[in-house]
Amino acid sequence: MARKIALITGATSGIGEGCARRFAQGGYNLIITGRNTGKLEILKQELEEEGVQVLALAFDVRNREAARKAVDYIPEAWRNIDVLINNAGLARGLEPEYKGDFDDWDQMIDTNIKGLLTMTRLIVPGMVERNRGHVINIGSVAGDAAYAGGNVYCATKSAVKALSDGLRIDVAHTRVRVTNIKPGLVET
Repeated sequence: MARKIALITGATSGIGEGCARRFAQGGYNLIITGRNTGKLEILKQELEEEGVQVLALAFDVRNREAARKAVDYIPEAWRNIDVLINNAGLARGLEPEYKGDFDDWDQMIDTNIKGLLTMTRLIVPGMVERNRGHVINIGSVAGDAAYAGGNVYCATKSAVKALSDGLRIDVAHTRVRVTNIKPGLVET
């Protein structure tokens, strides 16, 4: 039986790297993505030394065309992705909303919401066609309760919950499952 395949965005650190290591231990082959080519290659080498097959794709989920090209690059043997972990995300700035930095807002919205949407749109149609798969969206408890200075970040993580709920409804007629994991504060 072939090993299952998990695609993990933002795999170069923190929760994404932790997911990569855990899924490797669980017998998955991995497609790891991130912006930092050096960190991707180091993680790839470490996991391959443990007997895991790894495909590393360097791109920024904020760049829809780069994401599309990267997914198009995936070899045929790797295309039947069983698990998509939409982990790429970040928090920027701690100013009150009325003093926020527009560039910080754009980066969070483009990564935490639009990047998740892009990867979902690129990967989930194959899952629906195969009538199997699991989408795991990494949200945050910050999506349930705002904190001082976290206004836009909290809003993006609230959107992750709403997008997860909506996708779950959209694929309810299939065997594709959707999970929204909402960690608390972690050191990454």
